[in-house]
Amino acid sequence: LLSSLIWFIAVKASDPRDERLQKGLLIFGVMFSVLLQEAFRFLYYKLLRKAIEGLVALSEDGCSPISIQQMAYVAGVGFGLMSGAFSMINLLADALGPGTVGIHGDSQLYFLTSAFMTMVLIFLHTFWGILFFHGCEHQRWWEIMAVVVMHLAVSGSSFCNPLYVGSLVPSYLLMAAAAAWAYLVSGGSAQNLRRFLLCK
Repeated sequence: LLSSLIWFIAVKASDPRDERLQKGLLIFGVMFSVLLQEAFRFLYYKLLRKAIEGLVALSEDGCSPISIQQMAYVAGVGFGLMSGAFSMINLLADALGPGTVGIHGDSQLYFLTSAFMTMVLIFLHTFWGILFFHGCEHQRWWEIMAVVVMHLAVSGSSFCNPLYVGSLVPSYLLMAAAAAWAYLVSGGSAQNLRRFLLCK
């Protein structure tokens, strides 16, 4: 919400007739939003790390009842569901009117594509949460940067939405790669992943 407020102020403070400026502000708003989300993901990791340390101090056996991997998964699902909820609210607002998307020659696939894009973002946030927390836990900053770059790439691909294949196909390919990577860093074996993919 903070990034949308900043974008709204920037749009109102600028010349609405300058299309290049307005598109630049939209791109800035998306990129700022991604960076803000990833900053909050890092702060959430720090908060959960402190919570785990507190749980260890309170437990009788000196072990945390929940692992950082479980926290990463739950945090990722939470980020994904929040992202999906905001996407669906915007989609439903478009569906209610006052006009209807597609009347003036726009693609009739708008709602279907938006639903599939929302689904891939929910899954991606789940996998990004696992990868991000793993990178923080093991101080592998390149993993954290990879998550940020993937998030920027998927969000940036939404600017190709008039060519729906231009945003959906790369996002789903990235989701498959992120899923495999998250599985491996969570302790899964490459051999089991290969067996799954080959249905053995």
